[in-house]
Amino acid sequence: MTEAAALPGQPRGGVLSGRATARAVNVLAPNASAMTLDGTNTWIVAEPDSGLAVVIDPGPLDDAHLQNVIATAEKAGQRVALTLLTHGHPDHAEGAARFAELTGSKVRALDPALRLGDEGLAAGDVITTGGLELRVVPTPGHTADSLCFHLPADQSVLTGDTVLGRGTTVVAHPDGRLGDYLDSLRRLRSLTVDDGVHTVLPGHGPVLEDAQGAVEFYLAHRATRLAQVETAVENGHVAPADVVSHVYADVDRSLWPAAELSVRAQLDYLREHGLI
Repeated sequence: MTEAAALPGQPRGGVLSGRATARAVNVLAPNASAMTLDGTNTWIVAEPDSGLAVVIDPGPLDDAHLQNVIATAEKAGQRVALTLLTHGHPDHAEGAARFAELTGSKVRALDPALRLGDEGLAAGDVITTGGLELRVVPTPGHTADSLCFHLPADQSVLTGDTVLGRGTTVVAHPDGRLGDYLDSLRRLRSLTVDDGVHTVLPGHGPVLEDAQGAVEFYLAHRATRLAQVETAVENGHVAPADVVSHVYADVDRSLWPAAELSVRAQLDYLREHGLI
């Protein structure tokens, strides 16, 4: 077994940008950081024989990147007809308005403040641009407005920040809520069990070949962290920053501010369920 195969979700090796499935191509944004990993994955999704494409998460406000996305679609003989957002964090959505100017495409999102056009996105919606079928899956938790997109023809799901290609995501308290996030992970697990989804196309990091394994790992990780936070509180570590220093001691300190957001969400969850 290779090292990659031993990791949760079996991350695909090689270059992150490029074709991931028959219908999905990634254009990696040049905004790598501790929080964005290698950068934001901007996904171009289209039927193989269609001249129309859907772009998911244009990424940061970086004209060179946005032009690269357009050029990649045009090289495949496609015009960007629609832009979708998994959620409103700037590394995914900041460039959306400029991208809409460049392409003439509408922007659809769950949050009305992010939309450009009359249509939003909601559970049960099916995107059919250019013969493509993308099903909207509500996955709040990382943020209240987080969505995933199920691509049935490729047995894939585009997860934004709900499931990453490497590491785990932040429950961005107070907008993000742990109870919602756990429900969203269970919803994604159902896609892997009931709908045959086996590939994760994440908002950051490499493609994952074992969607069920990745989601199961996320659920187990959250259960472990929650138990650790509960134990820390029982031992007198009540302040969120104090909990972080005890529970996340193995995590790079540059990520502790983000970890504190998750800890605050965990503390809220424990209080709501009468566990602390």
